[in-house]
Amino acid sequence: MASVRKRKWTTATGEARTAFAVDFVDANGARQRRQFATRREADAFRVEIEGQLRAGTFRADAGRVTLSAVADEFLVHCEGRARRHERMTLKNYAVYEGHVRNYICPDPTRFEGRTRPRRLRAFSEGLGGLRLAQLTARRVGEFRDRLREAGVSVVTTRKILGTLQLILAFAISRDHVATNAARGVKVIGRRDEGARRIVPPSKEDVRRLIAAADEDFRVELVFASASGVRAGELHALRWRHIDFEAGEVRIETRVDAYGEEDVTKTAAGMRTVPLAASVVTALKAWKLRSRRKGADDLVFPNRRGWYTCHDNMVKRKFAPLFDRLTAAHAADPAAVPPPPARFNWHALRHFAISCWIDAGLSPKTVQTFAGHSSLQVTMDRYGHLFRSDDHRKAMDLIAAELVH
Repeated sequence: MASVRKRKWTTATGEARTAFAVDFVDANGARQRRQFATRREADAFRVEIEGQLRAGTFRADAGRVTLSAVADEFLVHCEGRARRHERMTLKNYAVYEGHVRNYICPDPTRFEGRTRPRRLRAFSEGLGGLRLAQLTARRVGEFRDRLREAGVSVVTTRKILGTLQLILAFAISRDHVATNAARGVKVIGRRDEGARRIVPPSKEDVRRLIAAADEDFRVELVFASASGVRAGELHALRWRHIDFEAGEVRIETRVDAYGEEDVTKTAAGMRTVPLAASVVTALKAWKLRSRRKGADDLVFPNRRGWYTCHDNMVKRKFAPLFDRLTAAHAADPAAVPPPPARFNWHALRHFAISCWIDAGLSPKTVQTFAGHSSLQVTMDRYGHLFRSDDHRKAMDLIAAELVH
């Protein structure tokens, strides 16, 4: 299928040269040739290429195209999808672009003239210079190890390898390569790394935070704490999504950090969540005070009636509530209890879900109201909160049979 022959020639300067050429015909009937300095290299390539030809996995481009070139092509493809709103947002694109430029194919000039984000690890040992034919599972595994040695977390390393898998899947779709070397490469950290058990804020902490807010922002806090909606879903919520008669809210859309509105992240994210009577009453009062009451108007808009910037909202309204409680305690420690430990906005979603569990809702119902893609996601994150007297009774019965 492939043959090795020795080549000799003389250069224009009269220098004698020797090389070993591997000749073969690919699956399309096209003649291919690769040249090596030694017979050992040529024989090793011949064995490898014959195996690929038999398996039908040989791609001529794999020996010429670099990962860096494919990554650039992939990012152009993603940018086009984001522009056409084909299940790709600018946020998705920014994440992929960051993984490529910072880790997979690091660009040393990326932060010239500006400050590197504190959470971003400096990294220079990427894979961009490798040709696709050189990209093996072993090399991807070594890349993973270099990321971990550089201090990149388990979760971030998994996301980076996920992006690398997408790039190679794209390369396969373009007939650059036949196999995905990143598929199956696992990232294993210590048992205390990765996703941690969720500990929601207490009811008293949330109650105090709501009490410290002004009248308008209090409605937003109450709604977020009761409905469990994500921040992007909250900021895209319109009056037509709220059914005051039925006492429920339909979650159909979300908005990202770039102000792009789209459907929810997954099909399960499109859901209907019941609202408590007190929350409905608060929303009715808020609608009466609001200047924008149309069906397509946002429920919680900014001053111009458009999407609220989440970071600005947190900085100007949410975070100062903790400062306010801290100052109140400092002014009168005997009468005012210490402020709650600071938590982020997303903790209000955890709080809502924990309240549903505490109220006795079934895991499947919690999954539906939370908009999780699967019951597994719900149990992985909140399973420890599903406590039941039945568990204790079962343990008592087992122990009774063992101890008389």
